[in-house]
Amino acid sequence: MFPAPRPIYPVAGIRAIETLALPGAVPPLMERAGEAAARLALLLVQGPARVLVACGPGNNGGDGFVLARHLHCAGLAVSVAFAGDPAHLPDDARAAHAAWLAGGGTTQPDLPAPPPEGWALVADALFGIGLQRPLEGRYAGWIDTLNAQPCPRLAIDIPSGLDADTGRRLGHCFEATHTITFIALKPGLLTLDGPDQCGEIHLAPIDLDAETLVPAPGREITPALFADRLTPRRANSHKGSYGDAALVGGAPGMVGAAVLAGRAAIHLGAGRVLLGLLDPAALTVDILRPELMFRPPAQLLADPAMSAVAVGPGLGQSDAARALVATAIGLDKPLVLDADALNLVATDPALQGALAARRCPTLLTPHPAEAARLLGCSTPDIQRDRVAAATAIARRTGAWLVLKGCGSVVANPDGAWWINTSGSPAMATAGMGDVLTGLLTALLARGWPAGDAMLAAVHLHGRAADRLCAAQSIDSGLLADDIAPSARACFNAWVRAGSGETA
Repeated sequence: MFPAPRPIYPVAGIRAIETLALPGAVPPLMERAGEAAARLALLLVQGPARVLVACGPGNNGGDGFVLARHLHCAGLAVSVAFAGDPAHLPDDARAAHAAWLAGGGTTQPDLPAPPPEGWALVADALFGIGLQRPLEGRYAGWIDTLNAQPCPRLAIDIPSGLDADTGRRLGHCFEATHTITFIALKPGLLTLDGPDQCGEIHLAPIDLDAETLVPAPGREITPALFADRLTPRRANSHKGSYGDAALVGGAPGMVGAAVLAGRAAIHLGAGRVLLGLLDPAALTVDILRPELMFRPPAQLLADPAMSAVAVGPGLGQSDAARALVATAIGLDKPLVLDADALNLVATDPALQGALAARRCPTLLTPHPAEAARLLGCSTPDIQRDRVAAATAIARRTGAWLVLKGCGSVVANPDGAWWINTSGSPAMATAGMGDVLTGLLTALLARGWPAGDAMLAAVHLHGRAADRLCAAQSIDSGLLADDIAPSARACFNAWVRAGSGETA
């Protein structure tokens, strides 16, 4: 009922797959890739039209020559720009170039001017997944010109100028409306700048089963990963069957963060949700959600009935906050640390040692700045390689971790990682992280294992926002407090789908 989570490989993994698959591959992998790109291009172009293919000096250019040949055979007028020396092309790309010429094609050393009616499609086959440096000179100018074309823009394997492992723009970068990528997904397509540069991503496995050749280090997140948890509640159950979630935070001026987390937890079906607020002047009832209960934070953490604990939303960094973090880390219960709880851990070796010594599941939810503090580096350092940063923190702390942001990265202490593709830039508003903490704590309180809870909460958080944005046709103005009801609806739709009902 749910799409299988597709594997994700860094460049080294893709190269290993190609090395194993290339010998004896019939037809050759380049021929398969170019033909797959042509099939997509023909769907993007309506009727007879003029197409521009920009080919580079390597194997990505070879894919472009195959693409151009197939489009020419389909009756399209194809112009190919190629500034390299055919004698210096890799063997397969040189053969593809020769086949293009043998079929009546020609190349031009620079981008031709658009026809009067404009290009029906431009294809970027300049540089593939091996690019590690910014584009300069002629190719930088080509990228700028291609980006200015008001037509479908197709990237072959990856937009030129995008780091395939990290998703970083390397200066000038092709802005695709569609990207067709081969063999398997790459991290850079899905995180950081990747989603902005790739447009709609199409995967063409080109008749290879990657995982039979090389184990995948990463995967995308889909509900299939936790589908066995998406079962209807038993009729003979009560609130005690679904756990007690404790959330601690809400220092003076930041009570709303803890309340948002609590509301999210109650919407996702925790049996009881209790808030421990540091602000002594805070109200002890949420008028909009009177189901929430309030306790002094130290008393709440001392209650053995709590099934799962979260500390951090609106916590502040006072001495009292640090003491609460230390107490929570010492509990033999599933624990979520967020926001200022992470900042306190980052600056306190004693807390770091206690965290690493925990035997009960720990889950961390940093944004890039918080992750930088945990690793003792800068935020740009984190963003330069989000997968590496997430896996490093998970290993160091022994915790499940989500590095939030565009293409949130989930990592576990064993080095496995996942990338989430749900979510919207409309979520860039205050309080969104607090809602995620509440969703996560509710699932832990309900008895979900740490990994399933993390993957589900992260994906659900984004999917709930996607549903709201689609229903309301909005790109901005999404409120954190709107997420919880949408998450409830989405989660229950998953349960119905998992049980065979219509979602």
